[in-house]
Amino acid sequence: VTVNDYLAKRDAQWMGPVYQALGLSVGVIQHEASFLYDPRFVTPDVRMTALRPCSRPEAYRADITYGTNNEFGFDYLRDNMRFYREELVQRELHYAIVDEVDSILVDEARTPLIISGPAEESTELYYKIDRIIPKLKRAATIVEGKLSEVEATKEGDYIVDEKSKAVALTEAGIASCERLLTVDNLYDPNNIDVLHHIQQALRAHALYKRDVDYVVKDGQVIIVDEFTGRMMPGRRWSDGLHQAVEAKEAVRIERENQTLATITFQNYFRMYDKLAGMTGTAETEAEEFAKIYKLDVVVIPTNRPLTRVNNPDVVYKTEREKFNAVVEDIIERHGRGQPVLVGTISIEKSERLSTLLKKRGVRHEVLNAKYHEREAEIVAQAGRQSAVTIATNMAGRGTDILLGGNPDFLSKELLRKKGLDPATAPAEARQAALVEARRITEPEHEKVVATGGLHIVGTERHESRRIDNQLRGRSGRQGDPGSSRFYLSLEDDLLRIFGSQRIQRIMDRLGMEEGEPIEHKLVTRAIATAQKRVENHNFEIRKHLLEYDDVMNKQREIVYGMRRQILDGANQTDTIAEWIEDLAPVTLDSFAGPAVHPEEWDLAGLNEALFQQFDVRIPASAYQEVTSRDGLNELVLDAVKSRYVDRERELGEELMRALERHEMLIVIDTQWKDHLLSIDHLKEGIGLRGYGQRDPLTEYKKEAFDLFQDMAERVKAAVVERLFKVQVVREAPMAMPTLTARADTQESRGEMPSVGGEAPRAAPLAAPPRPAPRTATGDKVGRNDPCPCGSGKKYKKCCYLKGT
Repeated sequence: VTVNDYLAKRDAQWMGPVYQALGLSVGVIQHEASFLYDPRFVTPDVRMTALRPCSRPEAYRADITYGTNNEFGFDYLRDNMRFYREELVQRELHYAIVDEVDSILVDEARTPLIISGPAEESTELYYKIDRIIPKLKRAATIVEGKLSEVEATKEGDYIVDEKSKAVALTEAGIASCERLLTVDNLYDPNNIDVLHHIQQALRAHALYKRDVDYVVKDGQVIIVDEFTGRMMPGRRWSDGLHQAVEAKEAVRIERENQTLATITFQNYFRMYDKLAGMTGTAETEAEEFAKIYKLDVVVIPTNRPLTRVNNPDVVYKTEREKFNAVVEDIIERHGRGQPVLVGTISIEKSERLSTLLKKRGVRHEVLNAKYHEREAEIVAQAGRQSAVTIATNMAGRGTDILLGGNPDFLSKELLRKKGLDPATAPAEARQAALVEARRITEPEHEKVVATGGLHIVGTERHESRRIDNQLRGRSGRQGDPGSSRFYLSLEDDLLRIFGSQRIQRIMDRLGMEEGEPIEHKLVTRAIATAQKRVENHNFEIRKHLLEYDDVMNKQREIVYGMRRQILDGANQTDTIAEWIEDLAPVTLDSFAGPAVHPEEWDLAGLNEALFQQFDVRIPASAYQEVTSRDGLNELVLDAVKSRYVDRERELGEELMRALERHEMLIVIDTQWKDHLLSIDHLKEGIGLRGYGQRDPLTEYKKEAFDLFQDMAERVKAAVVERLFKVQVVREAPMAMPTLTARADTQESRGEMPSVGGEAPRAAPLAAPPRPAPRTATGDKVGRNDPCPCGSGKKYKKCCYLKGT
């Protein structure tokens, strides 16, 4: 399991020959393609060397399959939305080896994978609400504590809590919204949608920043991955947040989505029989790996001694002073030929630094979400003499930075200068370019080593020490020399939100001048404490999410287990018979309850209800023979079961079994989708139970169980009703619902829910259409009707028994 498609493909090509020699087959799963490693496969595109295109199931059936966490997770969800066994792609989940395991199992564990479909809602309300937001006044920003602990009567219309990404209207804000929208009471049940739209619009304006959390490209709002800095086209936040951001940016609003299937990486990877992984930065998360995944962390010593010098942090009062100092450091090192890699935490900051360097005439490369196509090439050349590279977060992880430059990538550049495409150039031209590239990089390597190797500049501390270590880890690899330093300011998010006022007081006490930095162990310790607090905060969020998702996970396992059983062709006759036995007495209770005297039974109402649900009518004469409720129950059950036998005789056994499977799958999917929506609504409000001195998690478990039981009863009722009522026309088949019928489904990586609240991604899913039964109506002989043969007996006591 790797972090992106490029690494999955590259690693399969690197390791393929070894596995091939050992008699093992290798498959590769990509976002829109799949391959098998085949050294005999010839293609003019060298990037696809030895990768023969194949179907997705073939790639999964290989002994070893490379792919990304997203693709594996989405394939699992898609498999649990299929209608035919032969459409399934994944095998059983035996063993996962996760590359960059901290990135996938820790950083990305907070965001659920979601497959969603469009909900039928108008987009006009988003624009209407967005127009009033600029007229509202921001009251306060919570730095310490929570929204609930701040009085909602402060001046202004809304309060922002940056730590937990939440907003809350004040009393004045509620009044302002009611006035601007001409609404009498915002908290009236009829206005619940309006209130939800206001909350999301406030979050879009106050918490989600352009070129930090998202970019606007070609009239679309595209999310930026907070961990890699890469754009994620097609991915969408859910629960109306994405639409609120689209309204804010005045671009076309896409329809809101409803969740069809969802799972977190935590629960997906815990389903594997065995799980392992590797990374350069897992030691700080050892407790989390042990508690959540039951994995031990083993530290392996470095291949060669580490010679990188990690300089202490320097802190400035303002961001402007900090960036000026960063530019001066870059210019000084650039002047003596030392390569510099600068890490920023957002696109906005990387472009700001780029502008400052351009003003000073420093040539540099910018690597962020906007230019990820060139990512590997830019990172590979970051070690060349005098190179200056600005990278967003940990973009380029997985590509080695070689001092003096990477000859493989440089040779491609040389081919392009000659007008040749590196992917299709003749082998001789590629070899000649590689020789020339080595002639350039080898002497340059010695010069760069003499200047001190690659220097890392961090322009801000990340929330997690691990991410900082990853940035530092780009330098000083394999015993090479190198150095690193982080530049901070009191305006940085980490120090502003989590660092309290302690560092500010230290600087004020020391009387710092404009542009003068502070380097002190007290400050370094305060920063480390702030990072630990954030790491603990994020760990609690992940643990919290898992506790809530564990409830859903058990329900998901039951539903998906039943679906798989149906897909495998298991005979469902006994299940349907059990459901009939459960449902018939429930219908009976409504018209002839246990405490009701036989003379007061509503037999006409019962007969109508039986016809509506089971398509059966019991003649009045049959009721006259019944004197007890048990007798009535037996009569009703016999009538319903006999009607089901009639259905099977009408349709034939094979078609009846197919119809049972078809109806069960359709109803389970529909009810599961509605259940997920109910669970989303439950999560949103469950936190309020804490005010009533109740544990929200316990309440959530109890109510989620009740909702699941309700769903199970609805599934039974709907399946049985459909099976009794559907009439099949054999000569006019129509397409059975497959994933093709859901071409407007979207796959997305969710936003971290507050109490499992919002979850925020898009690719059409396709599968071949299949024929399925179509309904019609026709006359039929009831079991209690006179037999058509003219004997004068009831049908059930005459030809029905003979099977004619």
